[in-house]
Amino acid sequence: MDTDDDEAYLAYVEQALPGLRRVAYLLCQDWHRADDLVQATLERVYLHWRRAAQARQPAAYARTMLVRVFLTEQRTAWARRVVLLDRPPDSAAAAEPDLANRLALEAALRELPPRQRAVVVLRFYCDLSVEQTAETLHCAQGTVKSQAAKGLAKLREALTENTAAAATRS
Repeated sequence: MDTDDDEAYLAYVEQALPGLRRVAYLLCQDWHRADDLVQATLERVYLHWRRAAQARQPAAYARTMLVRVFLTEQRTAWARRVVLLDRPPDSAAAAEPDLANRLALEAALRELPPRQRAVVVLRFYCDLSVEQTAETLHCAQGTVKSQAAKGLAKLREALTENTAAAATRS
């Protein structure tokens, strides 16, 4: 790559980094692992920068790479070897007004299988259509719909149980 490409890439990274990091966190539920996913994704974007820069939506291109890196990592031995602790995210990352509900949602999201989690994050956090999500995940639209329905049902169940448990403690 030449100097102009490097400068364009650095400008793109500066603009896209916060959004990629948030999506990565929602996928893996750990800020450190999210940073690793974003790093691996940005390395791939750099290697294919000319193609990424010419894409109609470079953000969508990078987000697709991020989801693929996450799903690939889930299939490898790394996900089975490393045990992540179940603890709330560090407070420096982002403060939300309703921390209890946020933590409950993140815990419920963490319990979803990787494909369901990816579908839920892409559909409802990234606000992608069924078609865009299917294209990103290289699967049928029906698969996206069924995975979203199953994932939302599991989230509702987990959040309802959490609300009921909190009510009995009060």
